[in-house]
Amino acid sequence: MNTAELQTIIRSLQEFRTDLLHVEAKRAEAELPKRIWETLSAFSNTPGGGVLILGLDEAAGFALTGVRNPKKLMQDLASICGEMEPPVRALIEPHRIEGATLMVAEVPEAELGHKPVYYRGAGLTNGAFVRVGDGDRKLSQYEVQVMLASRGQPREDEAPVAEATVEDFDRELVAGMLERLRAMERSAFRERTDEAALRTLKAVVRHEEGWVPSVGGLLALGAYPQQFLPELGVTFVVYPTPNLGEPGPRGERFLDQGRFDGPVPRVLEPVLKALQRNMRRRAVVRGLYREDLWEYPETALREALVNALVHRDLSALARGTPVQVRMFPDRLEIVNPGGLFGPVTLDRLGEEGISSSRNQVLMKLLEDVPVPGRNEVVCENRGSGIGAMLAALRQAGMSPPLFADRIGTFQVTFPNHTLLDGDTLNWLESAGGLDLTDSQRMALALLKRGEAVTNASYRRISGLDSRVATRELGDLVQRGLLKQDGSGRWTTYRLADEALQTASTAPRRKRADRRGEIVALLRQSDSLSRAEIAKQLGISAETTNRWLARLRVDRVVELTTRTAQDPRARYRLVTRASSHTSSRASQ
Repeated sequence: MNTAELQTIIRSLQEFRTDLLHVEAKRAEAELPKRIWETLSAFSNTPGGGVLILGLDEAAGFALTGVRNPKKLMQDLASICGEMEPPVRALIEPHRIEGATLMVAEVPEAELGHKPVYYRGAGLTNGAFVRVGDGDRKLSQYEVQVMLASRGQPREDEAPVAEATVEDFDRELVAGMLERLRAMERSAFRERTDEAALRTLKAVVRHEEGWVPSVGGLLALGAYPQQFLPELGVTFVVYPTPNLGEPGPRGERFLDQGRFDGPVPRVLEPVLKALQRNMRRRAVVRGLYREDLWEYPETALREALVNALVHRDLSALARGTPVQVRMFPDRLEIVNPGGLFGPVTLDRLGEEGISSSRNQVLMKLLEDVPVPGRNEVVCENRGSGIGAMLAALRQAGMSPPLFADRIGTFQVTFPNHTLLDGDTLNWLESAGGLDLTDSQRMALALLKRGEAVTNASYRRISGLDSRVATRELGDLVQRGLLKQDGSGRWTTYRLADEALQTASTAPRRKRADRRGEIVALLRQSDSLSRAEIAKQLGISAETTNRWLARLRVDRVVELTTRTAQDPRARYRLVTRASSHTSSRASQ
């Protein structure tokens, strides 16, 4: 960390007047604070690690008090790092800022196979912590177990269910799976009996002197798995207010509720129907045609629900907790026991090929179990689920979901709003931000709503790789729409003051709608350049840019090149739009 980055962090602490998730500041003029090992453990166990700054006084608004004996403090802190299990390899350096000497320790996140990191003097039970918000919290017994289990491949889905027999399988599901497997080229299952195939797939496992269904086998193929595993289902609740536990205007605690049991392939549709029963449809006008959409895209909900069911923790301490679907007026939450598993991290969710299966047997079975009534399997296990979820939300013009990994639980939250609504489009137009890529407009809309944007969150919004995301964010900075704060891993982006002023003060001018004329022109040609459209309609380049940008937002026209700035850029009708616009283009 260089001095400029440290100064940026200190400004953030002083502005927000609190420690941050990845930053802890303490006053330490003469000696180390008591129980400093809690923070060393917490940062080591938290994704991304953290920075410990000694010489700032939180009680005085993070004033720079400095440290008196930097050498001794550095040695003492290094000694504590060595007393952790495993030892913490922190980078400890002094920094001189505004006449004060600060001691800064950059604590890396521990490797997966070394978590949880704990203080040997307190033991594993009392010495392991994790970072939550701006503080350190002791890990629960269950969270310690989850971390220990992540050091290897969990096998809870292979565990035998002693009371069950093969008669407890759903014959239709078994037949559908085996038929699919045997139809594959060079299939190893063509010459095997049904019983042998189930053993090979570990849907049936040995127990004592016989063979019984496994936990994964029952969840994938069972007629009623909850006969043996009562809580491994889904609960569904619709709340009347945004605050959990707060009653509605008539004192009602919830508006709808239900419990859904059965194997994973048969649970999906009833839960989705319950969601749709409680969703409103909203009309979205895309240029010259209208679409009726559900509040939440079905694809996004299906992928989130499948992920929760197949990646949930199946260990003994988690079997009493069902997957929870909670619907509020302003959001939808899907929660499953067990946090992220393996090398998957929050900032890499949605990247192509990033996948790790906690329940390998269950996942392998569901790759070949058809969903009843649908010509598709339950899941692909190709790391594409999160990507499909994000793409569906982008297509609907909605915010990306919020992911929360709390070690003991994993939660997906879908905000209930459309990013590119009328007010936001008017603001983008006033700020000169319509002639941008779709991902750039989405990022600006998120920032307008008060959410932070980083390179990682921009990649989730856009589906782009880091290099392209950096270039597009840099373009927004150059245009004067964004301001960059910090550098390196601390880089964040916020709306520039000029863009903020435009959002609140820009007048809304009524302009003649030229979209119908542009669509009519494009219908007569495969594609046209911006200059050709302006010349044929007799309008200015600025007006042409504005309405072409609006038509791109509405997905009525598209570019033949990646950006509008490309000198070869031409515009053409989106195929889907052509069948919807004919009746209104001439109006």
